[in-house]
Amino acid sequence: MQESKLLTGSITKSLLIFALPMIAGNLLQQCYNIADTIIVGRFLGADALAAVGSAYTLMTFLTSIILGLCMGSGASFSISYGQQDFDRMKSGIFQSFVFIGAVTVVLNVAVFAGIRGIIWFLRVPGSITGLMEDYLLVIFAGIVGTFLYNYFACLLRSIGNSRVPLIFLAVSAVMNIVLDLVFVVVFYWGVAGAAFATILSQYVSGVGLAVYTRIRFPEMMPGKQHRKWDHKIFHEITSFSFLTCLQQSVMNFGILMVQGLVNSFGPVIMAAFAAAVKIDSFAYMPVQDFGNAFSTFIAQNYGAKKEDRIRKGMKSAFLCAFFFCLIISLLVCVFAKPLMQIFVSAGETEIIAAGVHYLHIEGSFYFGIGLLFLLYGLYRAIARPGMSVVLTVISLGTRVALAYILSAVPWIGVTGIWMSVPIGWVLADLTGVLYYIRLKRWK
Repeated sequence: MQESKLLTGSITKSLLIFALPMIAGNLLQQCYNIADTIIVGRFLGADALAAVGSAYTLMTFLTSIILGLCMGSGASFSISYGQQDFDRMKSGIFQSFVFIGAVTVVLNVAVFAGIRGIIWFLRVPGSITGLMEDYLLVIFAGIVGTFLYNYFACLLRSIGNSRVPLIFLAVSAVMNIVLDLVFVVVFYWGVAGAAFATILSQYVSGVGLAVYTRIRFPEMMPGKQHRKWDHKIFHEITSFSFLTCLQQSVMNFGILMVQGLVNSFGPVIMAAFAAAVKIDSFAYMPVQDFGNAFSTFIAQNYGAKKEDRIRKGMKSAFLCAFFFCLIISLLVCVFAKPLMQIFVSAGETEIIAAGVHYLHIEGSFYFGIGLLFLLYGLYRAIARPGMSVVLTVISLGTRVALAYILSAVPWIGVTGIWMSVPIGWVLADLTGVLYYIRLKRWK
């Protein structure tokens, strides 16, 4: 295997070149859900929009479990790659694929068996229950496709290849939009049609990327000597994977609990939240992916013991993230209403007003989530994924607790849910920075 470009040359340039395909890829992945939201909101109405939006939060949580396991494995692969220990890397690939694949199957069976309980837990209003069940029964079938794509995307990114996952995702994103229009607008399949479009597209990207990796990178495939259980390697892989999974799932479970609280305020707030969260996620998604690219950069250089390059990379990454968040905050706050009208017709004035209120509060503090994503990536890359979990618990714990406390105050109401988010970001940021200063002094 050739040396990664993240280990040599201009730091800012190599970081941006590696990050840009990841950013574009995740923005395309958001198109899956945005296409569903726009088409469902425009053609099927507010109740269908609320059902799909609430289901999106649930699917994000389920996906985060798989994504966290894949990202944790990817961090371990990057360190092995930086150390040029390819036998260890191949053993890790075999063991992690079997392990995460088994977790995926168990998770898939569990959600199908507990679908009614999940809907009850989310406190979904009776008028929307049927629509949400129709959507979930189909969308759950795409979990295996999600695993395949995320596993092989993380594997390729761990060796510095972020372009190929983007290509497969671009194809499936276009396919998803076309199938959405065909199944919902032409065939009148309702919310189930939107779900069918999404899962078919997921399998195209997942299976396609797996086959491509097998054919194009045979040197990464485990040989017979690597297909055995090594307890030491398995422990390393599962330590990274479990803690990263915990961090991702805690983050999204907190959001899921907030979704249940939002649902208790009725269909108008549900629909507003469904649309505004898409805008919110789309806005800060680039800095989230930049944080993941930054993590791979740090992990490879950590494995190669290039400490000076790590320090310079941190300064470059934090400056890039700060300026991006400043610009995106300004754009979201200024164009909040037109952005909401992409998802909701202009006549739905209550929904638009509630969504704009959300975006003005969240959008003013994107620098908080931008810094937090970099801290997650840093601690995952230097073999301290437990600290990422701590930061997530602080951020989401604060968010959930304050959301329930503040929203219960009559004169604050739903605004309390929106306010709790940036407060959680800032507290987690302070903790992460202070821990890094202490760690640096200790070393």
